Amino acid sequence: MAVKAVFFDVGETLVDETRYWAEHARRLGVTPHVVWAALGATIARGEHHRQVFALLGREPPAEGVVYGDQDFYADALPCLERLRAAGYFVGLAGNQSAQLEEWTRGRQLPVDVVASSASFGFEKPAPEFFERIVAEVGVAAGEVAYVGDRVDNDVAPARAAGLVAVHLLRGPWAYLQDGAEAADLRIDSLDELPEAFARV
Repeated sequence: MAVKAVFFDVGETLVDETRYWAEHARRLGVTPHVVWAALGATIARGEHHRQVFALLGREPPAEGVVYGDQDFYADALPCLERLRAAGYFVGLAGNQSAQLEEWTRGRQLPVDVVASSASFGFEKPAPEFFERIVAEVGVAAGEVAYVGDRVDNDVAPARAAGLVAVHLLRGPWAYLQDGAEAADLRIDSLDELPEAFARV
């Protein structure tokens, strides 16, 4: 079946989280290097990224850190625009807080739907998260692609749910996790979409 809809993870897929984690470091009173090292440790252990705070013996900042417009990767917005122009249904849905979902929605992006684990009530890699994505579009699961950087939260559960799993080699998880070869498509840049769908 041909891909008719494309959903994207947000952090480290569309948005570079370097500044985001550096801001966490500032609020926690440590250097960014310490936070990035802790993040690497949680990735290596297969733990949730929130374990960073426990590893550092700190509580998450009371006021949530949000992304900034400058954090979008250079290929992100052009890719969304190109997919919409080509007639694809385009959505964003990642494991995000209500505050980050609100920030994303406020950007007036060229997408058909903005959602998150906060509004879905399910967090990746739960099968219900991907079932909800398919329900948002109203087409067969095999006609929906999910693009993300993580094997554990994006590639493996998307494939298990019958979606076309697209692994983007970007961000720490993409480089540190094994299993990316299980993806239906592997890309190095969002510039490769939508032409890459012809390979599925």
